[in-house]
Amino acid sequence: MNYTQTLDFLFNSLPAFESKGASAYKPGLEHISAFCRHIGNPQRNFFTIHVAGTNGKGSVSHMIASVLQQAGYRTGLYTSPHLQDFRERIRVDGEMIPKQKVVNFVDKHHDKMVELELSFFEMATALAFDYFAQSDVEVAVIETGLGGRLDATNVIQPILSVITNIGMEHTDLLGDTLQKIAAEKAGIIKKSVPVIIGESNPRYNPTIEQIAAGVKSKVIYAEQLFGCEQQSLEEEKQCFTLRRLRDSREFDVEIDLKGKYQAHNIITASAAIDTLHEETPLTISRRAYLEGMRDAATHTSLMGRWQQIAASPLTICDTGHNAHGLALVSEQLRDQKYEKLYCVIGFVRDKDLAHILPLLPRDAYYIFTQAATSRALPAAELTAKAAIYGLKGEPVDRVCDALAKAREMATRDDMIFIGGSTYVVGEAISL
Repeated sequence: MNYTQTLDFLFNSLPAFESKGASAYKPGLEHISAFCRHIGNPQRNFFTIHVAGTNGKGSVSHMIASVLQQAGYRTGLYTSPHLQDFRERIRVDGEMIPKQKVVNFVDKHHDKMVELELSFFEMATALAFDYFAQSDVEVAVIETGLGGRLDATNVIQPILSVITNIGMEHTDLLGDTLQKIAAEKAGIIKKSVPVIIGESNPRYNPTIEQIAAGVKSKVIYAEQLFGCEQQSLEEEKQCFTLRRLRDSREFDVEIDLKGKYQAHNIITASAAIDTLHEETPLTISRRAYLEGMRDAATHTSLMGRWQQIAASPLTICDTGHNAHGLALVSEQLRDQKYEKLYCVIGFVRDKDLAHILPLLPRDAYYIFTQAATSRALPAAELTAKAAIYGLKGEPVDRVCDALAKAREMATRDDMIFIGGSTYVVGEAISL
């Protein structure tokens, strides 16, 4: 098979959550464990950091990977979903896995994958482990796909676990309360391995603490390690003054990510990096920390986080796609200066729009659209649902046409925002 044929097999022959939704979710570690044994358990050949959470886990993973790379470690990074190219999910020192490596892996293990009935995500996870081992990776940052306890990535034995936060998401699969969802995500906590909690909350802290106590793991709340004393947004970067609370040491940290919500993620990532330096075999200097954070998006090619894709009119896209994430995005939209706001918005069918749509700004004009995936909610149906919450606009079926419509309507002093779904953002960036 060539690369195109290989991708066709992966996306169409293996059940993929991205295209099929909950029906493709295969909870349990039996299949991925058996397949990893078949390929020699490559995940045991390098240190790992495991990152879970409702929001921010992608940004935190990229920040940690960038710092480790700057510290001189050969660093793997496994994240999901991708925006444009499947290979975005698997990187070594910021570089995507070569196409031929994907082809070779699938050719070699095709029959075993079919025999074990692997899901798309299980295959991608095993591919990442195998490629990292082949590439002599020393440490890898592994982001969970969905949940934690039964996620395919949970076959690793990390040196540090990170849970960014807990919000209501995938309630049909993870549970219908914060406590149940927290229990699923806390399933990544391993015996005697410390866990960083990015955002504490009295509603779910006891759940996490009880699970950690059961495996004798230390819970470290990021906000008890670092405080953010100042945050300023400049044209191409953000600047923070962080204080490490145990010794009152100050760090003036720059990051090349512009979403204001990154204030949460920078504290989580900083706590993780500090703990890695203090409590694991890794050594991370102050210089590596500052330089790695400064160039996190550049080093790891992170896209879709309050990303500017045009200047006139100002056009921003963001992958925030659940109530927790879109609340933060909406807050930043309210702080922007513009004459009129145009929003190109689309969602997948299984989103809880009753909790999402009320969060969106009512003073905007919406161009409701749908990405090129069978999971997309039809634009006309979204338009009708949005009208119930006072959101005014019109349906445009294709993302490219919706963006063209917004650009046609907007003046230089207006703003265009693109979001709601990772798929919508991915198509917009491609355009």
